[in-house]
Amino acid sequence: MRLAIIGAGIIGVTSAHELAADGHEVTVYERHAAVASETSFANAGVVAPGYVTPWAAPGMPLKVLRHLFGKHAPVRLSGANALAQLPWMWRWWRACRPAVYQANRGRMYQLAHYSSQRLHLLTHELQLEYEQARGLLVLLRSARDVDQAQASLHMLSELQVGFELLDAAQCRRLEPGLNADMPLQAGISLPRDEVGNCRQFTHLLKAQAQRLGARFLFQHDVRALRPGSTPQVVASDLSAAGPGHGGRGGRAVEADFDAVLVCAGHQARRLLKPLGLSLPIAPVYGYSVTAPLSLSELPTTLGPRGAVMDEKFKVAISRLGQRIRVAGSAEIGGKPDELHAAPLATLYKVLDDWFPGAARLSQASAWKGARPMLPDGPPVLGRSRVPGIWLNLGHGSSGWALSCGSARLVADLLSGREPAIDLSGLGPQRLHA
Repeated sequence: MRLAIIGAGIIGVTSAHELAADGHEVTVYERHAAVASETSFANAGVVAPGYVTPWAAPGMPLKVLRHLFGKHAPVRLSGANALAQLPWMWRWWRACRPAVYQANRGRMYQLAHYSSQRLHLLTHELQLEYEQARGLLVLLRSARDVDQAQASLHMLSELQVGFELLDAAQCRRLEPGLNADMPLQAGISLPRDEVGNCRQFTHLLKAQAQRLGARFLFQHDVRALRPGSTPQVVASDLSAAGPGHGGRGGRAVEADFDAVLVCAGHQARRLLKPLGLSLPIAPVYGYSVTAPLSLSELPTTLGPRGAVMDEKFKVAISRLGQRIRVAGSAEIGGKPDELHAAPLATLYKVLDDWFPGAARLSQASAWKGARPMLPDGPPVLGRSRVPGIWLNLGHGSSGWALSCGSARLVADLLSGREPAIDLSGLGPQRLHA
């Protein structure tokens, strides 16, 4: 089949590779000049299936309200723009009911586990190197943090996720770079989880997709989709735009396909709404800071060996080669080009708490990206109710952890094969799409 993919982040590129590997003629449209230029650019890089969970969870609304008044709040509302997300927040609140949460948690874990297996298979078969490191350590600062983690530990046990509850001394043996003066009650070790450079992986897989015949049209902004038995993509070639267009305009490009797969994150709303598909997908912004590691006089560096997660502040600190990345925050109602000081201050604080002096902060770069979040948690995968339009959307903060599995499942559906896992609750029909 002749297939179009809209978006070249981690979701679009993994989809392009799987579909090209199946022998389809694949064309990828991307409005930026390279792959992984938005949400996939500088995320935490953690792949932890056991910690892939819906943000809509019992007790979360009260936690969010408490966070809003904290100096280092993991969740923030950004001015008047947050008011536009009130309908989304209402649906999120409804999805926090225990039965809904339990079902969605199970679905997301099953998808994350399958995706991790697919990631390992691709990494092995294609001999990919993307600054991988093994192990995730969740840090619990206080006895209260340990008490609050009991529900997560129970869920990990139910899902048969391998973990170990460590005391402070064991945590410091596992991650010897941890600040010895920082109070630490316990930690949760997940040795099978990992960290890797999502952007680097996306570039490597794009090259593999191209070898299989996939065509990437960069600086092509899709303006409209025309559904039908041979759906049409209408795009603007921004590379052809002359001076004064301000990133818009350009030569119009139209093409017909057998199907169109939308992997455009939260930007998908503007394409789908004219087709009668009003997906409740919202941008929830995350922040990260990346800096070179400071080399000590010892043979090792001061930073983490793999990845650590500060459970209190919901901040991850990752080792990516000779760099360290600290990532977190959830900003509702923000703008992509406005980096606020408060969430960045929290990232620097948590980094300094656990790994003081580990990074050359004079060379640090800050980033902000929009996580495409659906209110109930799981993504939507499969054929929409509009002829010719397929969806692979709404992975939220877990796009890297869910990408390889989501791509393979959608490729199987498009090729008429039985998917490897049960897709109940993951199809577009749950959102009337």
